[in-house]
Amino acid sequence: MAGEADVIVVGAGPAGSTTAYYLARAGLDVLLLEKASFPRDKVCGDGLTPRAVRQLVRMGIDTSQPGWIRNKGLRIIGGGMRLHLPWPDLASYPDYGLVRTRTDFDELLARHAAGAGARLHERINVTGPVLDERTGDIVGVTAKPLDERGRAAGEAVTYRAPLVVAADGTSSRLSTAMGIHKRDDRPMAVAVRTYYKTPRHDDDWMESWLELWADSDAGRGGKILLPGYGWIFGTGNGTSNVGLGITNTSKAFGRVDYKDMLRRWAAQTPPEWGFTDENQIGDIRSAALPMGFNRQPHYSRGLLLVGDAGGMVNPFNGEGIDYAMEAANLAATVIADALSRDAAGRERALRSYPAALKHEHGGYFTLGRIFVRLIGDPRIMRIARNHGLPRPRLMKFTLKLLANLTDHRDGDAYDRVINALTRLAPAA
Repeated sequence: MAGEADVIVVGAGPAGSTTAYYLARAGLDVLLLEKASFPRDKVCGDGLTPRAVRQLVRMGIDTSQPGWIRNKGLRIIGGGMRLHLPWPDLASYPDYGLVRTRTDFDELLARHAAGAGARLHERINVTGPVLDERTGDIVGVTAKPLDERGRAAGEAVTYRAPLVVAADGTSSRLSTAMGIHKRDDRPMAVAVRTYYKTPRHDDDWMESWLELWADSDAGRGGKILLPGYGWIFGTGNGTSNVGLGITNTSKAFGRVDYKDMLRRWAAQTPPEWGFTDENQIGDIRSAALPMGFNRQPHYSRGLLLVGDAGGMVNPFNGEGIDYAMEAANLAATVIADALSRDAAGRERALRSYPAALKHEHGGYFTLGRIFVRLIGDPRIMRIARNHGLPRPRLMKFTLKLLANLTDHRDGDAYDRVINALTRLAPAA
């Protein structure tokens, strides 16, 4: 026995750390187990829309401190056009976004959770669940301590708690061990990124490029317009995060060398930007993006899924941090409520968690799945680029839809249309 707690949270990314923070604030004894040691990197665009900013504000994180780069909105480039779309002025969300590298961001959230009372254990590799022999419910986890190089160091240990939160990322070994597998009918995407030293590091707009091309099938010649976008997000520390994201709804998915595509795309940018091999910081790295609730159920036998473990990435734009943090807040609320009840009442409360997630995001994620299926056809992608960008009002609507930024009360006409579509769509 390495320890007991009210709740064990596996993974100290944004999902796990936010869950641990709210659990600790609720007065619960929570163990937060992280395989790596901080600071550690994570493949990501590092950009945070106002939806994520709202979560940081609610956690009491001061984003006016050094290290946070504030931005005004989205600059879209494509079809020979350059369009600036400010973040919408809403009652529900701030009117600015942020950029901060995941090396800083994840550690800040983990330390914030620890400051609230969570017991953070780094270099602990969770290897599997501990199950109740009678019920089959999870009642803890087994783990192995790791040394600074990530190698096993010492004997296997056991942590016990009546409830466990899986926030262990896309592969979520803990969920898989509990029999909760990915759904093949949900979209996936790949994100590829690196950093460049550049004078554009303090750009106060998040920049998206809508034209990513791949070679067509062998023997046919020509190019295919891919469903995705490239990004340039200034980090304020002398570098920019430069990357691209592509969904698996294209026929070209899986046969494109995305790292080479990023190199070729960066080489075509203006020389004064400095996106060259000499200015590259670190390797080009890639990661999968699990979209549209691609792993369900989000609660089963004492295990709750949060963040990438539950496929909580927006199919419209590849965002995951904001939905991970929102789900974390919800999970912590449900857990605190459940642990105050008897056995029967506890289970009823816990089963409300996936229902609440579907109520909040299910319809919107269903619309997102339809969207990525449509743009997987290069003809649709071309029509959207050619006929959408020249119409600023349509693009304002599109920004609100893709970023999921609307007011549910007293919103404008765009808000009412988006909210109505979300309510009418079946839950994901």
